[in-house]
Order: sequence, then structure tokens, then C-alpha cells
Amino acid sequence: MNENLFASFITPTIVGIPIVILIIAVPSILFPSPTRLISNRLTSLQQWLIQLVLKQLMMMHSIKGRTWSLMLISLILFIGSTNLLGLLPHSFTPTTQLSMNLGMAVPLWAAAVITGFRHKTKMSLAHLLPQGTPVPLIPMLVIIETISLFIQPMALAVRLTANITAGHLLMHLIGGATLVLTSISPTTASITFTILILLTILEFAVALIQAYVFTLLVSLYLHDNT
Repeated sequence: MNENLFASFITPTIVGIPIVILIIAVPSILFPSPTRLISNRLTSLQQWLIQLVLKQLMMMHSIKGRTWSLMLISLILFIGSTNLLGLLPHSFTPTTQLSMNLGMAVPLWAAAVITGFRHKTKMSLAHLLPQGTPVPLIPMLVIIETISLFIQPMALAVRLTANITAGHLLMHLIGGATLVLTSISPTTASITFTILILLTILEFAVALIQAYVFTLLVSLYLHDNT
């Protein structure tokens, strides 16, 4: 099998022009605005799920933090729908690109931290130094806490990238093994095909869970700063 293992992660192009922007815009088609007085079952189910997730995310926030509700629900819908569309055959998953995930994580993290320093300066600075720290350890702990603060957006992006990429690679490897084993040992091929189906179901769950985890962590960073 001479196919490149990472071929599915290469940014697709048409006549040498990257079409990532078009791919990123596709999920917005899945969530049309209702134009009827009485919504159909699909739209009603969408709205119920959105309200349920939004209630869970906003439960711990103050009034100021709840102003981010539209941003957070848009984020989880975008990541979740992008991850799910990436499971389709011959498709491209933008969330496997670390640069894109950093592009989402860094601005949201920076906005939350800046909000904290603007409205709760003393409390934000207090996070850099745990209470009761011995005087000789203060400089070292301030440096460590500052580094851990700046690592947060990188951890957000790497977590999402690693989980989605690992799942796609595993599906690619098991799918390739099933195809090869079909002509060698049909019994073994049926077993690997069953594993592939179970893994695909798991990847559907992982796609939604990772979208929720990413948004929840951004929500927690916001909660700490509002």
C-alpha cells in the first residue's frame, strides 16, 4: 500500500488555490435560521440541544460571563460539525491542523485573560502567586505560574489536534489492513471490519466530546476571569 498515511491531512487545493475557507464555511449550512412560525422537528431538535448545551455552559457564569454565550455556542457548533463532516469519506478535517486550532484558542484565551486583568486586576495577579507561599520561593512560583498561564492556549489546540488526528490515523490503518486481508483471510478481514465499525462509532462520539471539552475549557478560563 503506497498511499501516504498523512495524505488526508494535506490542505486541499483547486488549481493551486487552497479551499480551506470554503470547507470552513460548510458547517454554517447545517444550521439554517428558522423562517417559519412553527419549526419542523429537525429545527426544534437542534434548538432544544443548543439550549441544553448552553444551559450547561452558562450555569456557573456571572451576568458578565453570560454575554459570551453566543460566542461559546457558535464555537461548539462549529467544532462539532467540522469534526463530524471530517469523518465522511474523501473529506478534509480543518481541526487536524494545529495552526487553525491555535487560531481559535489564542484569541479566545487572550480575550478572557485581558477581561480578567481589566475588571479583576488584583484577583488575576493573585492567581500568579498561591497563598501562603514562602518568601524564597515567590520568584520561582511567579515564573512557573506565568508559564502555565501562557501554555493554556497551546494545550487547548494540541489536545484537539492530537485527538482528532489520532482517530483518523487509526481508522486509516485499520481500513487499509481490512482491505489487504480481504483477499488473504476473509475471516480475519471480517473481524477487522467489525473493529473498524466500532471505531467509527467511537470517533463520532470523540468528535462531539472534543468540541464540548474545547468549549468547556474556554468557558472555565472565562469563569476564572469574570
